[in-house]
Amino acid sequence: QVQLVASGGGLVQAGGSLRLSCTASGRTTGSYHMGWFRQAPGTEREFVAAISWSGGSTYYADSVKGRFTISRDNAKNTVYLQMNSLKAEDTAVYYCAAAERIAYSGQEDYDYWGQGTQVTVSS
Repeated sequence: QVQLVASGGGLVQAGGSLRLSCTASGRTTGSYHMGWFRQAPGTEREFVAAISWSGGSTYYADSVKGRFTISRDNAKNTVYLQMNSLKAEDTAVYYCAAAERIAYSGQEDYDYWGQGTQVTVSS
């Protein structure tokens, strides 16, 4: 079992940056593939980025590729999402998730979810 707590959201102007963190308790994050998802009002939750347990492989949605970077520090049980060049359409609640097996963009592949952190980008 693992519990996930996401933080770092806030209000930022378009073109700005934010870094989200997701800290795990329980089993270490080194045992899990990790992902970030987001959900804007009135839409379904969508994949943003994923990272393998070692950090050696990363995957991104086309909409964030080149602007967002996912990384992890297993010693700190934390996964990060660095978000640069933010756009109004990035406004959403961002969720982190952990998977006990290899996982990419499929939400059904993730076993544990954090509570979400709000990101609002003003244009």
